[in-house]
Amino acid sequence: MIKSVSTFHKLSVCDGLEALATRNYNTAFPFHFHQTYNISLVYDGIFRTKVGEKNLHAPSGAILITNPLEVHSNPVDTNERISFFTFYVSADFFNFSTSSQPVFFQNNVIYDELLFNRLRQVAILIESGGADESIEPELSSTLQALASKYAFADGKNELVTNYSMFKNLLANENLDKFSLDQTAKQFGINKYKFLRLFKFQTGLTPNNYFILKRIEKSKELLSAGDDLLSIAVDLGFYDIPHFAKHFKKFMGISPAAYSSAITPAE
Repeated sequence: MIKSVSTFHKLSVCDGLEALATRNYNTAFPFHFHQTYNISLVYDGIFRTKVGEKNLHAPSGAILITNPLEVHSNPVDTNERISFFTFYVSADFFNFSTSSQPVFFQNNVIYDELLFNRLRQVAILIESGGADESIEPELSSTLQALASKYAFADGKNELVTNYSMFKNLLANENLDKFSLDQTAKQFGINKYKFLRLFKFQTGLTPNNYFILKRIEKSKELLSAGDDLLSIAVDLGFYDIPHFAKHFKKFMGISPAAYSSAITPAE
């Protein structure tokens, strides 16, 4: 059996750039979103993505991009394995790199050999453990070229608007004590209508939304050095295996692997 291998990297440069290197992967990612731009280089196989009603196929040599807050899933063929490298680029660093307003990539799959190879050189540097301050200007200039050719200025406002209906209220909700009935009452509607509106506005069920929020919070706690048991308990998971299962489902790696990711010194 071919073994899947994933390595997560957390860097001190590029506003805390994160990256995931994966070989022979064959596990689906459920519907989710990120606060970052996800820029994936497809090395082998076909990286399948569903964004809204669009079913996308990114073959070897393609660049696959999802925008911040863009809900997407990554189904896989059980007989197929893919290898890819994903940059998780903060919106602030992307905006800094382009010296412009936030940008939106309407076409999620991009075929550009030159930009693919430039990004791949950065990926190789990260995987080799030799990444330092020299990576920042190279990645920044590559992002600028990527945005100038394929992105639209200020296009993500629609995503933010659709998402914002629930964002302010849910930001104050306790992650492990969410009540569907009580929250629906705050909107003056029944829970069934709330579920329909929530899914329409965010692309997610409330349950998956709060799991994602808990996973994002757990990343902060892992980076701060908190132990797995206390994180699991504090965030409302049953135990470490329950926490680890959800973490890996959305992140592609275990909490322990995330915690031990190498962070180059500044």
